[in-house]
Amino acid sequence: MPVITLPDGSQRQFDQAVSVLDVAQSIGAGLAKATLAGKVNGATVDASTLIEQDSTLQILTAKDEEGVDVIRHSTAHLLAQAVKQLFPNAQVTIGPVVENGFYYDFSYERPFTPEDLKAIEKKMQQLVAEDIAINRSVLSRDEAVGFFKGLGEDYKAEIIESIPSNEDLSLYQQGDFTDLCRGPHVPSTGKLKSFKLMKIAGAYWRGDSNNEMLQRIYGTAWGDKKELKAYLHRLEEAEKRDHRKLGKALGLFHAQEEAPGMVFWHDKGWTIYQQVEQYIREKLRANGYGEVKTPQVVDRSLWEKSGHWDKFGDMIFTTHSETRDYAIKPMNCPCHIQIYNQGLKSHRDLPIRMAEFGSCHRNEPSGTLHGLMRVRNFVQDDAHIFCTEAQIQSEVSTFIDLLFEVYKDFGFEEIIIKLSTRPENRVGDDAVWDKAENALELALNNKGLDWELQPGEGAFYGPKIEFSLKDCIGRVWQCGTIQVDFSMPGRLGATYIAEDGSKQTPVMLHRAVLGSLERFIGILIENHAGTFPLWLSPVQVVVMCITQRQAEYAEQIVQELEFQGLRTKIDLRNEKIGFKIREHSMQRVPYQIILGDKELEDQSVTVRTQKGEDLGSLPLSQFIERLQDEIANKK
Repeated sequence: MPVITLPDGSQRQFDQAVSVLDVAQSIGAGLAKATLAGKVNGATVDASTLIEQDSTLQILTAKDEEGVDVIRHSTAHLLAQAVKQLFPNAQVTIGPVVENGFYYDFSYERPFTPEDLKAIEKKMQQLVAEDIAINRSVLSRDEAVGFFKGLGEDYKAEIIESIPSNEDLSLYQQGDFTDLCRGPHVPSTGKLKSFKLMKIAGAYWRGDSNNEMLQRIYGTAWGDKKELKAYLHRLEEAEKRDHRKLGKALGLFHAQEEAPGMVFWHDKGWTIYQQVEQYIREKLRANGYGEVKTPQVVDRSLWEKSGHWDKFGDMIFTTHSETRDYAIKPMNCPCHIQIYNQGLKSHRDLPIRMAEFGSCHRNEPSGTLHGLMRVRNFVQDDAHIFCTEAQIQSEVSTFIDLLFEVYKDFGFEEIIIKLSTRPENRVGDDAVWDKAENALELALNNKGLDWELQPGEGAFYGPKIEFSLKDCIGRVWQCGTIQVDFSMPGRLGATYIAEDGSKQTPVMLHRAVLGSLERFIGILIENHAGTFPLWLSPVQVVVMCITQRQAEYAEQIVQELEFQGLRTKIDLRNEKIGFKIREHSMQRVPYQIILGDKELEDQSVTVRTQKGEDLGSLPLSQFIERLQDEIANKK
């Protein structure tokens, strides 16, 4: 007589073993119809799974994140079934869930075409309409090998042969298609109504370049058509906002094969870069940071002492001179400790806040490089705080206030916070990690902030709080971080004289607000679709004249604007004014001053915004006041 406890605390008692679906049916026909799977005692299971003893149960529907994962997993099988019906000689391999969707890898005699993709999607829709039941069965390892070899599915058989022989395996059947899978899956194909196949790519069998190249079909699946439509809209928006395309169209930056993963900044792009850097520099000064500069090339021994060589050896660019090996700096922290170590420090000197816009190099795999978002050479708004244990709370709290202030100025209001705890591969004993993790958790709770736990995702030297911002189309970007490090200062000999006269090791807080400036500027480009707020725009005002009669007046206007610190461009070309307006609008210039005979006579300016709004004719001084107010308030 199992007693089932539901998430709201209510309980239901049954006379015999019941399935997840039976429990849903006892609650209501509507819930039963929506049921996709269940979580029994925290484990996700099929809706048909029997519950034989007292248990907790969460019934999963398309409204639950885990329920959508079940949909995506099942849609991968639906894809494989459709491929097998259309292309019987194709062999299936693996088909996992990925972010926002799924993929399945196939071995086939010829490349799939876009027309094939359309046909496969149409077949999937037909299989959904048939509402085919999905059933689970269990076979021994050897029985499963024989089963798939009998089907000619050599890849599946190879996967199963690598599993220990004493394990039983679950298979899922839907009509004429059976696949190896742990599950769970939806009850029938009729539950899979909101999906779309996205693209075809290549993938080596088991990720080994020595193996056969397979064909990977990617798809996306959602709980309902509204969510699918919203996701596809976000993809369209993301495509329009691609910072690489906008970077080229607006003349901001470029990359080329001679320097993979490194940025060639053009004048306008570098202007944005400098605005971001100077803004952060002023914030750091106002918050008590001293700015330093450390060498780009440092002896290998320092990175071995810090622990970075063992952890990131493959990612470090190296060079050799005379008899010594050097690392091209992959991060700034060990070098900052070298500055700290110059001279005796007292507890009265702490905290010491040390900032650097340090240029770092990391040997990222070429296949992962992506515009400004993933590069090999980048600059961080990096800083380290050397403090006592008693100062951790106040320093973390002050940093959080700074971070929220900066993100707001850049137009980001929604911030996601995660606490990442000790990874498996780490330095320092558990007592030290307990202390560091508790310090960060207490700091977050004292601020009254909502946060999520990320077990095992901390840095190798300490736990960290990660701050992610959400952009205007709902994408999440992890940028800021603060990490508590009880280990590295001791490894590199950092000390201070405590109040009782004893020699102690300072705590080191690693922190960044923006992270990589390159990546953050890429995020800004995409968030604003290249139309930056006035304070960040590389060109803030363009001055145009209708005829050459206004040229001298235009030059006077430009001189005054530049005197007031505004980034200004003049356009005296012998082109029609409509052509000039369109061109500068496409270049996302926030304000356009248009001068004709009337403006010359009145000594006024006619102003047009990038969005096409006509501000009419007004005195130049009034227009400048408007711009200065907009810049000061980061509008």
